[in-house]
Formats: sequence, structure tokens, C-alpha cells
Amino acid sequence: MSVDFHHISVMPKETVDGLITDLSGTYVDCTLGGAGHSKMITDRLNSDGRLIGIDQDDSAIEAAKRRLSDCQCRVDIVKDNFSNLENILADQGVDQVDGVLFDLGVSSHQLDTAERGFSYMQDAPLDMRMNQQKNFSAYDIINDYELNELCRIFKEYGEERWYKRIAQFIVEARQTSPIKTTGELVDIIKKAIPAAVRNAKGGHPAKRIFQAIRIEVNNELGILEDAFKTAVKHLKPGGRIAIITFHSLEDRIAKNVLKEMASGCICPPSLPICMCNHKPEIKLLVKGTAASVEELESNSRAKSAKLRIAEKLD
Repeated sequence: MSVDFHHISVMPKETVDGLITDLSGTYVDCTLGGAGHSKMITDRLNSDGRLIGIDQDDSAIEAAKRRLSDCQCRVDIVKDNFSNLENILADQGVDQVDGVLFDLGVSSHQLDTAERGFSYMQDAPLDMRMNQQKNFSAYDIINDYELNELCRIFKEYGEERWYKRIAQFIVEARQTSPIKTTGELVDIIKKAIPAAVRNAKGGHPAKRIFQAIRIEVNNELGILEDAFKTAVKHLKPGGRIAIITFHSLEDRIAKNVLKEMASGCICPPSLPICMCNHKPEIKLLVKGTAASVEELESNSRAKSAKLRIAEKLD
């Protein structure tokens, strides 16, 4: 298996500066990837510090192990999905931690590795699995989902205006033979969107559809709310959660969850007195900052990124 895992971490200094509060603390990187953020974290921690890195991608784990092999702090790498954060922490013998990081979305390595099928720019088998041990892939969605199911994910997860027409073209095309590659799918999408619209739209016509399929394959949105709340639950007072998002759907979830947890009363405005007794659990520190102009010049994939950081209250 290749260990050449290329990924440029987004807003690394801003993220790590905002996350670390104790150089002897325990930190969890829920999206380890190539260990870009984790390497910066471990470089700052002393010998009493600890990093727990979580990823479901074998290539990422192999690359991270190499990159973190000479750290002075303790490093534990777990192959799993952060949706299982509660059990992961229990297995690691940890109840409270000093910081938790979520760097969401697809990595540069996954996009650039053609055979993974994440990119609409390279022809490859329809795949898009972050965990390659899973049986369910993009192929199953494109070839097995009913028309109404395709419409749902293209509309909800892709926010694609032409969702219905694209879904109809896919269903029609697969009646002749299965759609097997990203290239075939891109051609179908291009045919479904009128040429005048494609030319005026800007950006690749398949971008939103590929996003929608990837989200569905990996259940990316369905696991976020519980994972964020679990992370906050296990923070020490003064501990911090940092979340980096890359599109409006996941950012909306992050924003709403953190806002709710930072709020006092959440009763309907019509109630004359508070009945919920809801108390703020966190304090918002960074409310959706974007990458700097300098970073964007060297890493165009940071263009849509937003960083949110919150601190656990006593």
C-alpha cells in the first residue's frame, strides 16, 4: 500500500493555536488524514501529552503512523469512524479530553488518487468510499437508487438546480448498461444540463452531484450532530472543540449545534417563563472564520473552508 499521502491541511496554525490549552493534555483528531494538524499538535505537546487519532482510511493511517513516529508525546491511532467516538474514548480509557478536532470533507489525497473515484476530473471506477472495507459505493447509488431517491440526494446534498433532469438522464442511461465510471457519469451530467446553462454556470457541472453522492456513500451529514455533542460531552472545563467545514450543508450543522449548546433558554418565544432550564455548555470563540488570502494563494482547496472553535464552560 502506498504511503505517499498528500494532503495540505487548512488553516493549520489558526486551528492548532485555538485548540491547544494544555501542553500536557489529551487531544483527539477525529479526522486524522495524513496527520497534518496532528503533527502540529504533537510538536507542541510535551512528553506527558497524548494524541488520539481516528481515521477509517488505510492509506491515511499508514501515512499518519510514519509522520507521527518520532513524537515525544503518546500517540494512539484508531481505525474507526468518528461516529463511534463514545466507544473509541472508552476503549482508550479516556473520559475527558482537552481538545477535539474535526477536519471534515474529502482529503486532497483521496481527490488526487484517481482509482478512489472521488474526482470528476479523472476517469475511474465509481467508488467514493472513505472506508474501502465497506460494500456500499457510488456504483450502488447510481445504478440501484430509484429516481425519487436520486432526486432527493442531488437536491438535498448537492443543492443542484437541475437535480431532477440529471436523475432522469441517469435512470435512462443505466437501462442500456450499468454506469461504471466517473467519466461515464460526468458525460451523462453534461448532457442533462443545457449547454447554455453549463457555459454560464461557472465551475464544473458535475461538482454538486459528486458532492451529493460522496455524502450519501459515507453518511457524512448523518453522523455530525451526535459526534459534535459527544465531543463536547467529553471535554474538560476549558477544553475546546475545533471544526473545519468545506460546504454549506456541514457548516450549517456545525453552526446550529454549537449555537444551541452555547445558548441559555431555548424555549419558544411564546412561553412567558423559561421551562427548559437549558444552560450554556460552551462559549463560542471562533464563529466561522475563513482562510487567509495568503493561504488561498497556495491552497485553492481552502476557498470554501470555515473554522469554528468553542470552549467548554465549567
